[in-house]
Amino acid sequence: MSKNNYTDDDIEIIYWGEDEEEENVEKVVDSAEKIPVEDKKSEPEEKFDLKKEIFSWLKVAVFAVFAAVFIDHVLIVNAEVPTGSMENTIMTDSRMIGWRWSYKFNSKPERGDVIIFKYPDDPSKNYVKRVIGVPGDRVKMSDGIVYINGVKQNESYVVYKDRDGNKVARDDSGDFDEITVPDNSYFVLGDNRNNSWDSRYWKTTHFVSEDSILGKAVLCYWHNGPEFDLLD
Repeated sequence: MSKNNYTDDDIEIIYWGEDEEEENVEKVVDSAEKIPVEDKKSEPEEKFDLKKEIFSWLKVAVFAVFAAVFIDHVLIVNAEVPTGSMENTIMTDSRMIGWRWSYKFNSKPERGDVIIFKYPDDPSKNYVKRVIGVPGDRVKMSDGIVYINGVKQNESYVVYKDRDGNKVARDDSGDFDEITVPDNSYFVLGDNRNNSWDSRYWKTTHFVSEDSILGKAVLCYWHNGPEFDLLD
């Protein structure tokens, strides 16, 4: 077998790129070192501005007052029942919320609704009673029993208590002859028939006018403490 003589020129040298990669890395590092780094300037601390702080709190307070007035005069009405005239539906010293929009958009009070309205004999006071007669109804009371359009009413919500809260017999002292409820008016009674100053006894009129109704009572939120009861 003959010997093959190889020279350096005959040898092919293959480079795997290691030196090239190292060279590229060095170039990148070199370039990065040449990029000038901006000095970060420390942000100055904001000084406390008393006027600005007060103005900020005033804006919150004004908004809160505006929201409270809007809610209380446009959406709801707050009412208190200091007597037992509406027991046991609404207990003495209860506070409640009425929804002012219940009778908007052509909706009218119905028999059985508990409404908040301006007291006819003194409009500065708000009263809470139950609607018994609506416009056109013929209403009378005999032996303490209510009749509407000649039909005896079964009023499961009615109780008979004295001023001390003790149960007593049905009283017929509030009886009255048949009357017809006028247009845009309502005849109202308290649920505690023996102890309620209502349509039977008012001097100015025996009816609640539609425009004096503030809203429908929907929620009791206080009675000897916070208690939340929806009114039917």
